[in-house]
Amino acid sequence: MSRDIIVLGSMNVDFVVRVKRRPGIGETVPGSEFSIFPGGKGANQAVAAARLGGNVAMAGRIGDDVFSKVVLDSLSSAGVGRELIVTTQDVPTGSAFITVDETGENSIVVVPGANGHCSKADVDALRPHLELAKMLMLQLEIPLETVEHAVSVARSCGTKVMLDPAPPVPLSQELLRGIDVLTPNEHEASFLTGRKVTDAAGAQLAASDLLKAGARAVVIKLGSGGLVWAEGGKSGVIPGHRVHAVDTTAAGDAFSGGLAAALCEGKSLEEACRFANAVGALSVTRKGAQTSMPERREVEVFLQT
Repeated sequence: MSRDIIVLGSMNVDFVVRVKRRPGIGETVPGSEFSIFPGGKGANQAVAAARLGGNVAMAGRIGDDVFSKVVLDSLSSAGVGRELIVTTQDVPTGSAFITVDETGENSIVVVPGANGHCSKADVDALRPHLELAKMLMLQLEIPLETVEHAVSVARSCGTKVMLDPAPPVPLSQELLRGIDVLTPNEHEASFLTGRKVTDAAGAQLAASDLLKAGARAVVIKLGSGGLVWAEGGKSGVIPGHRVHAVDTTAAGDAFSGGLAAALCEGKSLEEACRFANAVGALSVTRKGAQTSMPERREVEVFLQT
């Protein structure tokens, strides 16, 4: 079965603790709530795109432990294809330990597990599927050499590539030249360009730098401040939506899923950004990662009102 969107990336189980405030170094604070959610930037983005109507398959590696079922069941319930997922024997499923404070802000520690075993050979096995896909979505929670190879293979197949450069690492110009849409947040844009990005003006300068470095289009997410997009000689600023934030976990992933789904429907970059901006805003009004991803109808109603 051909898929419009293939997401190659991480699949994790998120262990979430809610606290009044996040602890400092050497400090212990009481937690008020503990939950287990399916997560991983790759799986989050796949679920987000699928819930919005995208024809999506998840690719990558998962462990053979009890926690893998949490992730696989969530993908299936969202309508994400699982046919490209490889189970890795004697390796745990990736995990993330997340602390969320009463403002909805979070701190995250990620343990790669099976995600760290995703290889170039896995990418080569995806080639027949990439040849039929419209877009490959990537993040940086699998080995960088695997991401670099995936970009090269996708480009040779004529498939567009979207990269969410998180967690940030130095990216070669060769890699950037293979990216159709680069989607850093302000912290990642600062890391990649050496500029201090704290507002739309700084984001516009950083976006220009990343276009010059080779990316075909850049979208810099500014959280509640909205976003900046740039493509060719065009650019723009889209303000954020005013919502009551409960949990910002995976808001960027919700945005990426919305952006990919909209672009694969033929929307322009600006139109797709406006749609994705609403998806991200809705996601922060709910707890969890994949559990917070909105359905298509919810986004349409939100945009109308």
